Amino acid sequence: MTNQELENAVIQKFLNYVRFDTESDRRSEETPSTPGQWELAKLLLDELSALGLSDIKITDHCYVIARLPATAGRENAKCIGFLAHLDTAGDVSGKNVKPQFVQCYDGGKIILAEGICLDPEEDTDLAAHKRKAIIHSDGTTLLGADNKAGIAEIMAAVEYLVKNPQIEHGPVEIIFTPDEETGKGLPEFPLNEIKSVFCYTVDGGPMGEIESECFNAWKADIEFHGKVIHVGHARGVLVNAALMASAFAMLLPRNESPEATDGYYGYYCPMEIEGDLESAYLEVFLRDFDDGGIKRRVAALDIFAKTVETQFPGGKVIVKSQPQYYNMKSKIDEKPEVLERLKRAAHNAGVEWYLKPVRGGTDGSRLTELGIPTPNIFTGGRNFHSRLEWVSVSEMSAACRVIIELIKQGD
Repeated sequence: MTNQELENAVIQKFLNYVRFDTESDRRSEETPSTPGQWELAKLLLDELSALGLSDIKITDHCYVIARLPATAGRENAKCIGFLAHLDTAGDVSGKNVKPQFVQCYDGGKIILAEGICLDPEEDTDLAAHKRKAIIHSDGTTLLGADNKAGIAEIMAAVEYLVKNPQIEHGPVEIIFTPDEETGKGLPEFPLNEIKSVFCYTVDGGPMGEIESECFNAWKADIEFHGKVIHVGHARGVLVNAALMASAFAMLLPRNESPEATDGYYGYYCPMEIEGDLESAYLEVFLRDFDDGGIKRRVAALDIFAKTVETQFPGGKVIVKSQPQYYNMKSKIDEKPEVLERLKRAAHNAGVEWYLKPVRGGTDGSRLTELGIPTPNIFTGGRNFHSRLEWVSVSEMSAACRVIIELIKQGD
């Protein structure tokens, strides 16, 4: 299997996988939250079986697990895992995805549906891909590179190793997970069935990007309780819960929002608001890389609640905060080998690597909490969760090479 064959394989797999509607539903309490994730999981199970992997299974909660046995003489090497998620985000529809494969991008604007376009003057990464192959959405949906590019890269790398049995390697574990985008999949993670000493998620962005630190993430569910009376007789009596929720949202610092921050700056983000005169609800995401910073944000919500209660006498605000995931940096720093292996693999694959913090989280951040250090590898995708999503074919191929080089490494 040549490099061109590896690239052809990852293209074919990706174009197939994105046609599955695996958009997850954060309002569902089931795991997986949507039936489409089962359909993709079953396809992957069949493909892994056809490749001859062992210990292949799909759990009751749609976790796909398979193992590529070590080559002769490498059976005692440490087991290495690779992980990608089945679902796509619910921010934009993932139904009836129509991927557009461009063999040689001409460098101009790409006009998509509904009057939107990919503009190289606004997207420097796109401009740098002139005369290169890319895949983008048609503009009516997202593309699904997050995280079907990662799935395709893992599957193409495994296929490459199966077709080249002369390449020596230790035991490899493949894991595909549901509901990463909702943050609800990992509580059902079958940790007792995992043999990997360390893992790598394949869920990042541009080529060379390596991520070993992420946000500390909290979620707050905030309830607002007002007092209702006929609005014609409301003076001095009515406490409008819908207005209380709006007032609370306006207290969230605008200069500490996702659209106003980057790098290591955290934020508050109102995700959903609904209600009426009597009761209302606001969901807020809190993000910060620093432990002290996230504690400050959580405490600030209680201050905002008291402020709103003061503004609306007789009203009540209840804040229920809970952690979603933690920064994985400290635990990965305790086992530097996992990151050094990745840097070495990128170098051997001809990829210039760089470290970048994840302004979000991955299944790897949760898995790291559970004791298996799991940094993140680039996929070549851009503009995730949007109709402008696209992926670089050459960078997908590079991710495959990095995976293969990781697998080839000895202890």
